[in-house]
Amino acid sequence: MKSTSLPLFFVLLTLINPLAQADLIDDAVGNIQQAINDAYKPDNSRSDDDDRYDARRNSDSRQYNDRRKQLEDRRQRLDERQRQLDDDRRRLEDDERQLENDYDR
Repeated sequence: MKSTSLPLFFVLLTLINPLAQADLIDDAVGNIQQAINDAYKPDNSRSDDDDRYDARRNSDSRQYNDRRKQLEDRRQRLDERQRQLDDDRRRLEDDERQLENDYDR
């Protein structure tokens, strides 16, 4: 049994070896072709990266603008509130002066 299996094993190795080499050669040729295509047409391979970068940048810019608008709106509300408080303070001071004037008489 051992004597027949050993030659069969070597036959299998000799048959598989060229197939494995052919597969490696095919992969290498494919990689070389891809490298040549990328070298002569760089726009095709980089346009996807550029598009993703632009989309990310636009998204970041949109988020920045939205946040900036929120902060500006908040600032305007606070300014309006401060004006109302200042008006209330002036009325209170006027009322205090009027009270003092009325009391002094």
